[in-house]
Amino acid sequence: RDMKEQEVYFGEIPLMTENGTFIVNGTERVIVSQLHRSPGVFFDEDQGKTHASGKVLYSARIIPYRGSWIDFDFDTKDILHVRIDRRRRLPATILLKALGYTTEEILRSFYETEKIFYRPDLDRYEKIFRFDLWKDQKLPHPLIDAETDEEIPIQRTKTLSKQPRKVRPLLGALDGKRIVVPKEMILHKISASDVIDLKSGLVLLECNEEITEEKLSELQAAGIHEFEILFFDNIKISGAIRETLLLDKTTNEEEAIIEIYRRMRPGDPPAVDAARKLFDDLFFNKVYYDLSRVGRDKLNRKLKLDVPIDHQTLRREDILAVMRHLFDIKNHKEKGDDIDHLGNRRIRAVGELIENQYRVGLRRMERTIKDRMGMQELDTLMPHDLIHAKSVSSVIKEFFGSSQLSQFMDQINPLAEVTHKRRL
Repeated sequence: RDMKEQEVYFGEIPLMTENGTFIVNGTERVIVSQLHRSPGVFFDEDQGKTHASGKVLYSARIIPYRGSWIDFDFDTKDILHVRIDRRRRLPATILLKALGYTTEEILRSFYETEKIFYRPDLDRYEKIFRFDLWKDQKLPHPLIDAETDEEIPIQRTKTLSKQPRKVRPLLGALDGKRIVVPKEMILHKISASDVIDLKSGLVLLECNEEITEEKLSELQAAGIHEFEILFFDNIKISGAIRETLLLDKTTNEEEAIIEIYRRMRPGDPPAVDAARKLFDDLFFNKVYYDLSRVGRDKLNRKLKLDVPIDHQTLRREDILAVMRHLFDIKNHKEKGDDIDHLGNRRIRAVGELIENQYRVGLRRMERTIKDRMGMQELDTLMPHDLIHAKSVSSVIKEFFGSSQLSQFMDQINPLAEVTHKRRL
């Protein structure tokens, strides 16, 4: 096919005068700069004002320069929800599954794990003692070294980091070694991974399943003497992610993507390919989603990431990092942001406002060109037959003529002019 080239008229844009004003229809006008929420990620805690119970609720929001907003929030039952573009809420773990994370990967991203060993010769359970995990906790059982069977004299009413001086070296020496665990301390804990019987191929204990007497008996009968449990106590470390996973009925990536498609396009029959395309376009396509350099920089700083500033779409690791940071705020390891702080806002000046309007105009023009190409013979057409400048120029004209930000300039005195141009 031969290329047809032609210069096409795209309409006019008013030029700025030396004094920073525009002359529109013979009158001097000022375009006032706009103050808006800066792109990036924001974490908020409501101080217990939202709900009648007075419970503090935590939320996070990823705001792009253009594209879909993502909101995460904990409800009063400690379920973590996500909202895309202010649509209906869904459990946030569905979003993580749609990004390709498995249940086990999700749990391990939010919780530490402890390895449990069963000793059939002594008929007892042991685990590796990790001081870093337990230092801010009170140990709920006697601390017995599994090798020597000696009990370490800790004060059970104090956390491990506040033990008497003479006990601390003993705790340090025990770090990384096995200790004895009473069976009651393992019951009702949560499994951190699938435990499979290699002989029969059956899953004896599923990931995220509660450990009961029956399950322990089954594991012993199958000769399985090692498994991992999640470390959380619902006091200092919340079980919210585990609860959210119980509520989430999807089992794999495909189901999760279709569930998101149903929320975004209610009424449309969900096809896997269409759902996947919609999901990828939402956050990972430069055409529809742009964090801007400011947004990427804010995300990197807040979440301590090291992503090139030119990478202006989201990555799956970013979304997981936002959820982890929100989880840390809930566990009082981090603090929320101040929404009114001016560091969380930025100014859109004239050039940027016009650029955004121009983009709107070009989108309209794109639609009309596609319609025309479908209706006429392409061989005889020239570019000017398809492109009409009206859709772009009318948007610009409307912006300068009747937008709230385009104002008739105060010309009472020179000071009034200057203050008007500086207004936000």
